[in-house]
Amino acid sequence: MISIFLNRIFRAIKIDIELYEEVEKDKSATLQAGIVVVLSSLAAGVGALQLGASNFLLAPILSLLSWYVWAYVIYFVGVKLFGGPKTKSNHGELLRTIGFSSAPGLIRVLGVTPDLMTVTFIGSAFWMLACMVVAVKSALDYESLWKAFGVVVVAWLIQAFFLLLVITLFRGI
Repeated sequence: MISIFLNRIFRAIKIDIELYEEVEKDKSATLQAGIVVVLSSLAAGVGALQLGASNFLLAPILSLLSWYVWAYVIYFVGVKLFGGPKTKSNHGELLRTIGFSSAPGLIRVLGVTPDLMTVTFIGSAFWMLACMVVAVKSALDYESLWKAFGVVVVAWLIQAFFLLLVITLFRGI
């Protein structure tokens, strides 16, 4: 079981399209996807320890919450707003594929100095974006990577807007 999980992580990191199709269909991979999200978050926490350890334990909880909400936002944008005749998906499929797209974030554990942190965090962000586009393409049964990229960008803008709204509303509290 562990070898299958590790194999899936390596395939996700390599942006293996078949992996994203595989986990989309495998309902038992949801827990594995959640573990990838937590491990990626913990790697970021270790990589950013020189900035302070105060959020080290809070980060995985927030990452899981963000992953859960992010899958709904992608679903709304990708299926409801920009869905085509072949587009079909559900929250679980998106949780699994998007969760595994966090796998490149594991390299953030290497950000132990400010210079390494910058390189690993920026590099992993673009790498995770590429994985997420492939994950969304697989989960939403799109034919075009560009359409999946557009959905990811629009969903990110929606999430950023609501995050800024929440921050603004709770700033005075």
